[in-house]
Amino acid sequence: MHSFCAVEFAHLHRIIHFLTLNYETKMQTLSSSKIDESSISMKKTLGVSSDTTLPVMEAFYTLQGEGVFAGHAAYFIRLGGCDVGCFWCDVKESWDKEAHPQLSISQIVKEASSFPARLAIITGGEPLMHNLNELTEELKKEGFRIHIETSGAHPLSGTLDWITLSPKRFKKPLKDIYQKSHELKMVIYALSDLEWAQTEAKKVSDSCVLLIQPEWSKSEKNLPILIEFVKENPRWKLSLQTHKFMNIP
Repeated sequence: MHSFCAVEFAHLHRIIHFLTLNYETKMQTLSSSKIDESSISMKKTLGVSSDTTLPVMEAFYTLQGEGVFAGHAAYFIRLGGCDVGCFWCDVKESWDKEAHPQLSISQIVKEASSFPARLAIITGGEPLMHNLNELTEELKKEGFRIHIETSGAHPLSGTLDWITLSPKRFKKPLKDIYQKSHELKMVIYALSDLEWAQTEAKKVSDSCVLLIQPEWSKSEKNLPILIEFVKENPRWKLSLQTHKFMNIP
């Protein structure tokens, strides 16, 4: 029998949780002859006027592990669907949006609002494959600060307080997103990526935070080199995936 670590159990629990939510939604639809007054009340409370849905791979409350806001409590919303296709991606299961349950905006916001922090991080996959106007509008009504993690390959949508741009060679960012980004996160898989990172850094604003992060499977090999790189190029900061060291999602 295989043994599972705590993180794998937590991940399995989140998947079961959202599949259950999706099943309940379908059952409510089949029982349309019975008006669910509590559901209507919830939508009025949250200000949701439609049944817009998004494919949610998982959503969870944890600490942000990367970048400027590392260590902050946050609610992560991981949307399904990605057409960038990084071969080293650690969430390849997010690529197929059809593989994940469609959850209503009201469900997503209700769950996010059940936790004390008011920081929501929308990630993927590639979250900007979806129109985020309604989701961010409803999160804002509940007092959330909204961050997004994106490759920049699709147009921006929604009300966003912090944009983390993580360019990928496989599908380059749209030109206009560079100057709108607050944080440039360059994931380094091969050392040749350092030259590319310097090129990308020239495209962002002077106020944009520059972060360089070793791809997890290459961390042990590349970390000493990245440390020296930052020492020689002090505008850059080293970003580590601290959540993996803490063994949290």
